[in-house]
Amino acid sequence: MTTELRTLSPVEWDGWYATLERAFGGVAESDEERALWRDLAEFDRSLGVWDGEACVGTAGACSFRMSVPGGALVPAAGVTMVSVAATHRRRGVLTRMMRRQLDDVRERGEALAVLTASEPAIYGRFGYGVGAFETRAEIDTARVRLAVPEGTDGVRLRYAPLADEAVRQTCEEIYARAVPGRPGMLARQPGWERVPVLDPEKDRGGASALQCVLAEDADGTVLGFVRLRVQPQWGPAGAEGVVVLEDLEVADPRAPRGSGASMDPQAYAALLRFLFGIDLTSTLRLRSRPVDDAWQHLVSDVRRCAPRQRDWLHVRLVDVGAALEARTYRTPVDVVFEVQDAFCPWNEGRWRLTGDAKGAVCARSADPADVALSVRELGAAYLGGVPLASLAAAGRVRELREGALAEATVAFGSDVAPWLPHGF
Repeated sequence: MTTELRTLSPVEWDGWYATLERAFGGVAESDEERALWRDLAEFDRSLGVWDGEACVGTAGACSFRMSVPGGALVPAAGVTMVSVAATHRRRGVLTRMMRRQLDDVRERGEALAVLTASEPAIYGRFGYGVGAFETRAEIDTARVRLAVPEGTDGVRLRYAPLADEAVRQTCEEIYARAVPGRPGMLARQPGWERVPVLDPEKDRGGASALQCVLAEDADGTVLGFVRLRVQPQWGPAGAEGVVVLEDLEVADPRAPRGSGASMDPQAYAALLRFLFGIDLTSTLRLRSRPVDDAWQHLVSDVRRCAPRQRDWLHVRLVDVGAALEARTYRTPVDVVFEVQDAFCPWNEGRWRLTGDAKGAVCARSADPADVALSVRELGAAYLGGVPLASLAAAGRVRELREGALAEATVAFGSDVAPWLPHGF
């Protein structure tokens, strides 16, 4: 087989995107969706593999800035639109694209690559580890009650039209304030604010168009928002509608950016209570929430919420030294890592990490190693949501100096669970 791997040109977009659509089931997207993804595409970061005139492989990357522990926004490549035609599987097409892509990420000086996986088993061999999970739930709002904090009644709620540019901008400002406070969140680049409000009818599943409700204090300051759909359903006993939560963000503009105080408990509880109380509904469906989301501590019966967890953000350290220096650490740490990285051999070897809550330094070292692991495990632990000790219990991390594993595990932790609010 003779195939050509090259960067996508704008005139090849339609054929390239059709290859991607076919790989994901062949259902054509709406004109609005196609136009948005074309507008957001970075053609110099979009790869294709061609067999003659036929495109048989696709892979793209987006230039993001991602929050890491400590609140810094670190340049990261958002890997996306990866597919291989069924006619060309097991011929090395994906490996060639991943090789070219990670080389390019390194040349651009991005220390991280991240992705969401349609099939999570694929990307471990390329050095990606699951660094953030999400929680989904189906809450029986007819039987589950909320215990809201004092002051919740002082929060005012109002519907706000998403067609109003000022409303969308207000939501983006709340989102932007929340980003530094939770690892894994993406600072939305121009154009990406359109993604959360993309609302093709075919994706509603019989539910309503997207609705928006704002939470305000007594002075009219917006503290948070929720975007939702309502899916009417009827059973023998009457209404059994479903509320589908798409987005819920709360960030007090009066609090310092990135601080724990930026989360206003009363505004959060008021928005959640609103979702519980919508007429003609008996179920609240949470599509994707952080694993430590506060709703779990407000409900009367978590079993009737049917929470379930799944992998979400996969993280790859492209430059180990730069990535480990970019974040801070909960407690002082001084550990030498022995890193294995067969796919990106420039990361192989020993790295000494010294740091604390103020900053860190990570450089090559000839000192004896304290902890041995692959770059995949470093990616899993990087955002603070997967303890190194848990990976060691699975046999994927080895402690070489007594006490080093505990030191690193505590230092790598995060006060809040990492989470990615939306895909890309």
